[in-house]
Amino acid sequence: MDKRLILTALREGKVELQGQFLSGSNYTFLGEVHHAEAAFKVVYKPVRGEQPLWDFPSGSLAHREAAAYLLSEALGWELVPPTVYRRKAPLGPGSLQYFVDHDPEHHYFNFTPEEKQRLRPAALFDLLANNADRKGGHVLIDASGHIWLIDQGLCFHVEDKLRTVIWDFAGEEIPPLLQEDLQRLVEKLGAGQPLCEALERHLSAAEIAALRARAHRLLERGHFPHPPASRRPYPWPPV
Repeated sequence: MDKRLILTALREGKVELQGQFLSGSNYTFLGEVHHAEAAFKVVYKPVRGEQPLWDFPSGSLAHREAAAYLLSEALGWELVPPTVYRRKAPLGPGSLQYFVDHDPEHHYFNFTPEEKQRLRPAALFDLLANNADRKGGHVLIDASGHIWLIDQGLCFHVEDKLRTVIWDFAGEEIPPLLQEDLQRLVEKLGAGQPLCEALERHLSAAEIAALRARAHRLLERGHFPHPPASRRPYPWPPV
């Protein structure tokens, strides 16, 4: 399905809830969107279902989901399924994301060695987004072999919060093509650029500045970092 059609349907279509995902601490629903001739499943995360956190601003997780999609698209990696922040939805404002049909038993911890070698963009994405909760079950491969990342609510904090299962490339040089993508991202994050203006609808000025700084730092170092020894670098539970 055309991405533009998907985004239009996410923003404007009729949302019908079909059930609730019971795992996880925040309310998450499976639904279906209907718009014109389009109909597809979606994941809906209402703001009112977000559990308070001591380190992330209240009611901000759905915005972070939308910001993660903007970052993925700006990089050209298409890692995050189409996602929007929608103010009018069945249970109030929240994020609405295209549901990726996948095998839930096929995730990071049982990927083949060849599949794991394809995760460099995913690892780099989480470094940029400062993902505080990249579990193995948040990395999916669909029937066509495309890699997707879901559950980006705990991203973009100004402090170093990275907790991820993907440390496979620690110490390796970031491939030149990915470094070129990083350089383009830095340019797109300049003041007044469309990407920066779009992110301002979801993140604070300090969070956008921190994202820009992380991109600069990765370019300067040119390597994937090692897990920090000063704090826990892995999520819990890991799946």
